[in-house]
Amino acid sequence: MTSPLQPEPFRLIQADGQPQYGLFEQPVTDLNLTRFVYRTPMDKLASSLARWAHYKQFQFISISHPDWILAAAIADIRYLCSGFAYFYQRSTASLTEFKLLQPFGWHSQMSHSPVAGVARIQSANNRISIEPDGYCWRLALHSKQLSANLLLAPGDIAEPLALCLPTGYSGWTYTQKHNGLQVSGDINLYQQPVAVNGALGGYDFSAGYMRRETSWRWGSLSGYSGADVIGFNLAAGVNETGGTENCCWLNGKRYGLPPLQFIFNRQKPDSLWQVLSQSGAVKLQFMPAAKRQERLNLGLLASNFRQYCGSWHGTIKLSDGQQINCNGQQGLAEDHFARW
Repeated sequence: MTSPLQPEPFRLIQADGQPQYGLFEQPVTDLNLTRFVYRTPMDKLASSLARWAHYKQFQFISISHPDWILAAAIADIRYLCSGFAYFYQRSTASLTEFKLLQPFGWHSQMSHSPVAGVARIQSANNRISIEPDGYCWRLALHSKQLSANLLLAPGDIAEPLALCLPTGYSGWTYTQKHNGLQVSGDINLYQQPVAVNGALGGYDFSAGYMRRETSWRWGSLSGYSGADVIGFNLAAGVNETGGTENCCWLNGKRYGLPPLQFIFNRQKPDSLWQVLSQSGAVKLQFMPAAKRQERLNLGLLASNFRQYCGSWHGTIKLSDGQQINCNGQQGLAEDHFARW
């Protein structure tokens, strides 16, 4: 599987010390963090400690198959670096997972480029490695229960979402996502091989000076609708200052989507979700089947994280008149509160 051409050099932080905002035609190649001029709400230069502590980054990869879902993440919130990976088997409704937690980034690292470098976290027996390579991404996992070595690559068309928007009063968030990618490589579950034929994948690279307390709802899909390769990224609660990160892919071509409303009962999150746009272009339902949940409340830090594996149903009408049909393809939904 050949990889597309490398993107042209593109630094996010410009000569004036501020990020370039907007929806970009290609990925950022260098965040250029050392040039960022970070100020307090009173317009004073932020301290070195604030510059370090307020920056957050996470990377996430998911692989979807009609019979299973594999997902892995690494998150650096400065005080802690965490990682997890899981394999959801649809036929048995079972979820096999492992997780890692390293204070102050011990035994871990992140990449400041969404197209190069390596993010990794490890402990004595478990490790996760995520490596962007131009428009392709690599995932390596190792644990007693679950291991993988995978490549995610676009086909003839490579149109990732690359977006930077203001966050809060003086922050920013850069996000880069691409779904509907071809998958090759190996997965082993309890030392037994899992065939990846028919699987598609997606990635998420997000970084920036995010709100101290934030929350979001999110949906993701990579799958087939007949002969078409489809995918989407849906969100509410982040990246909504002058734009949104809502988009979908049809046979590699990216289409923007309007703002969305996620309707569900947080006290009964296993019940049906609805994701709708006011224009009626997006009419989707998500049926949860399994979840990975983690609650952490340390006062200074807190997280209420719920990520669901399940099936998507409904339609998305595109700006050119085409329609994406979801009729039970496997995907993800998430509800997350964070204080970091």
